[in-house]
Amino acid sequence: MPSHPTLNEPVPDFSAPMTGDQTFTLSAWRGKNLVLFFYPKDNTPGCTTESMRFRDLHPDFLKANTEVFGISRDSLRSHEGFKAKLEMPFDLISDADEAVCTLFDVMKMKSMYGKKVRGVERSTFVIDASGTLVKEWRGVKVPGHVDEVLEFARSIA
Repeated sequence: MPSHPTLNEPVPDFSAPMTGDQTFTLSAWRGKNLVLFFYPKDNTPGCTTESMRFRDLHPDFLKANTEVFGISRDSLRSHEGFKAKLEMPFDLISDADEAVCTLFDVMKMKSMYGKKVRGVERSTFVIDASGTLVKEWRGVKVPGHVDEVLEFARSIA
């Protein structure tokens, strides 16, 4: 089995701490479609814009039987502040040890101000109600992205 989920294959079960003093466990969400969006850092411009768009379209995702979760390496404390500031109706998963980022192969070397840094490549994954990876976007550009994800979610609802 490959080290990370491939399209049209079941995603291995995993757990990670999440906002609201909860633990996210993939298998607990069977029966619903899931959007997992990985982003580099709380309170940065692109991540804020992307999170706000997921927030604004959240009722539409729910109508499409789809739950949304954001994931980054930030601490739960940072996530709680970011979530409260933007009034996000969905939870954020903290992946401080990079286990989930590694599972989905989103850790990449990036150039920032001329320096090579290792960070999260903005990526979004859709897992269907049976736990199968059905769509992935890697190296995401924020404008228009969330609308595209919603359109896909509606197509599998």
